[in-house]
Amino acid sequence: MIKKLFLLLLAFNCPVTYAQTVKTDVLVIGGSPQGTAAAIQCARSKVKTILAADDIKINSSNDMVILNANRNIASGIWGEFRQRAQEYYKNKKEIDTAYNAALRFEPEAGVNILKNISDTVKNLSLYLNATFTTIKKDDDRWEVNIMQNGKTVTVKARVVIDATENGDVAVKAGAKFNNEFDNYKNSDLTLYRTAIAAGESVAGRKDSNTGITANYYPPYPAWYIPINAVLLKDADNLLVTEKALPREKSIQYLPMQLALGQGTGAIAAYCAFYKTTSKNLKVRLIQGELLDFKGYLIPFADIPQKDHNWRAIQQVAATGLLKGFSKTTNNESQFVFMPDSVVETNAIKPVLAGLYARAFLWFNKEKTSELFTVGNMLSFISDYTLTDPGILNKTIQKEWKTQYKFKLDFDLKRPVTRREFAVLANKFLNPFARTVDLSGRAIN
Repeated sequence: MIKKLFLLLLAFNCPVTYAQTVKTDVLVIGGSPQGTAAAIQCARSKVKTILAADDIKINSSNDMVILNANRNIASGIWGEFRQRAQEYYKNKKEIDTAYNAALRFEPEAGVNILKNISDTVKNLSLYLNATFTTIKKDDDRWEVNIMQNGKTVTVKARVVIDATENGDVAVKAGAKFNNEFDNYKNSDLTLYRTAIAAGESVAGRKDSNTGITANYYPPYPAWYIPINAVLLKDADNLLVTEKALPREKSIQYLPMQLALGQGTGAIAAYCAFYKTTSKNLKVRLIQGELLDFKGYLIPFADIPQKDHNWRAIQQVAATGLLKGFSKTTNNESQFVFMPDSVVETNAIKPVLAGLYARAFLWFNKEKTSELFTVGNMLSFISDYTLTDPGILNKTIQKEWKTQYKFKLDFDLKRPVTRREFAVLANKFLNPFARTVDLSGRAIN
């Protein structure tokens, strides 16, 4: 009797070990810049998100980071990070915090900036001091075990983002990786239409092959990452970030990492919000969400976000109607839109014909010249929208400088500028609303 009583008391005094189970929409594993940005975007897209990692990190062996990349492309979370870093150092005279100056910051300060942003986002829970252990599919959710402070936490998530350096989560899930995406190697000219991240080339990267611009788009000095770079064909709702990039990652890749993380987060949020899978993605809805949060789809250095036509130009360029150009000034290469240059008919004709069934008939009837005119633009809009051409011309002429804020005078006979084309096409033709598949091909 005494022995049984002793064993009972001993049991009551032993610590109880159990596995806590939590449900979430999205689970991000890994505190890399990609993982942190992905978690931030998911939560901002109003889905319940958990970020599980040993800690939030920025890998750099230097006491002071000097970032030359993406000075002119303040895309989304990267732009937010850049602005906060400049504000943090604005009182230090030895650090230039001009808008497009090279960004300087200490790695610890950079980590604190990412943590501060994370702390202010609703729907985001941080599980730090945590390590990933196992993953398996449980009906329509992933069941993931993590260890946090010596205890097992089971997380059941609709979508999992693997932001570990070596893709540990995907490996344990039995998934197979795609090859890392590289603009130089992946030459499908339509993939850029599915971009979830874009920017200027990493400092020091040269276009050494003079013929290479014919094989991919955007041409140097721009880069983009398409949706399918973060997907795993044999694992629904399991996305990767670190493994989508080339293995060579210096601190100069930070803007790319933050942009990629944000784009991956938008995909995950889409799947969770609509309760669907990564096999059923709608490209334009995901890209529209990124644009809502100031993420670039096409990295035009000469069209900043403060430009009142920024979104219209982003959307029209993402369809391929208007492409950008490489421009070198003072030995510095940039990818530019050139809004005041004129539109060449041969450049837009094949894309219009691919997007609109009636375009072929219109071109046969209109007999356009080498340069597309304002009159051509309004005639095409009239034909597509079935609007009386006289009424349309009078309405747009009246609003030419008031609503649209165009600089040049309204003249039906002069060549239309790229800015004018983009704004009018975006409003009346809405090419961005046309469905595209994951290869970037339009679906009529």
